[in-house]
Amino acid sequence: MPRKKAISLRCPTCKAIVLRTAEHFPFCSDRCRLIDLGKWASGGYRISSPILDPELLEQLENAPSPKRDEDDEHRH
Repeated sequence: MPRKKAISLRCPTCKAIVLRTAEHFPFCSDRCRLIDLGKWASGGYRISSPILDPELLEQLENAPSPKRDEDDEHRH
C-alpha cells in the first residue's frame, strides 16, 4: 500500500517546517502568527498595484486623510 505524503510548508516568519495538520498552520506557533499579524498591522507588508482607473485615482487624491486620535499613538 502506498503511503500518503504529509503536506508541509515553511513558516512564513521563521522558516521552520510546518505540517498541514499543525494547530497554527501555516505558522509553526502562535508567536510566529502574531509576529506576522504585527507586520501587516504596522504596514510592513503591503499589497499594492498601480491604479489604472483615472476616476478612482482622482477620488483617492481628493479624499480627506483619516485622522488618528492622539491616544492611539500612545497605546502599545
